[in-house]
Amino acid sequence: MNESILQTASSTILFDRDIFEKISDAEFIAAHWPISSPVTTGLRSSGRGNTLILKGNQGEFVLRHFIRGGFIGRLVSDSYFWLGEEATRVFREWRLLSKLITMNLPVPQPAAARYVRSGLTYKADLLTVLIPDVIPLSNRIAVRPCTKEFWQKLGEDIAPFHKAGVFHADLNAYNIQIDKEDKLWLLDFDRGKLCQPGPWQQKNLARLHRSLQKIKHLDTELHYSEANWEQFLNGYFNASRFV
Repeated sequence: MNESILQTASSTILFDRDIFEKISDAEFIAAHWPISSPVTTGLRSSGRGNTLILKGNQGEFVLRHFIRGGFIGRLVSDSYFWLGEEATRVFREWRLLSKLITMNLPVPQPAAARYVRSGLTYKADLLTVLIPDVIPLSNRIAVRPCTKEFWQKLGEDIAPFHKAGVFHADLNAYNIQIDKEDKLWLLDFDRGKLCQPGPWQQKNLARLHRSLQKIKHLDTELHYSEANWEQFLNGYFNASRFV
């Protein structure tokens, strides 16, 4: 990855020069691209933020504008306190994704990250390379039943993240994406980080469990049961012994 930083009149852009030979603020504006479309549920990460699929001569990308969630999001939609460039959430996510790519973990490839500072606050955007033909786990289990092997493999695929100390701040059935080969991809590493092994790993799994239970409650026809969760855990703990 050929990391470069560009200072524009209004922003700072961190980008991969192997993907963008040249870049400007225009790359973060939908109208600049020949094709742009709002993200569908097929790429919905967690229901937060403004996300677009962009296509042009440079390739196909996902553009995510950072949006606040929770209670504070009701008061301040997309501004963050300035604590220095390296503390910006978008640069931290870029650098985490870059590291995870080198660890051969299935995550989106970061292409460009931008922050626009205004006094004591900033706004941010992230461009990642589009992963083709993926749908959220929530959609996958709505389409058709999944085998015991599917759930075990899902657990096996999460285990390397935890073994590597990867903390995902919002592990849920939307951020886990499944491709045509039933391969797992993990999205949205905002507030993610690398940690030493600890109780956070079980809390991470509990977060995913609650997510599955919630969507099952919303749609009782969903192809998910507690037996599937046990199959997931079997795959996870078996893989954890060898990863």
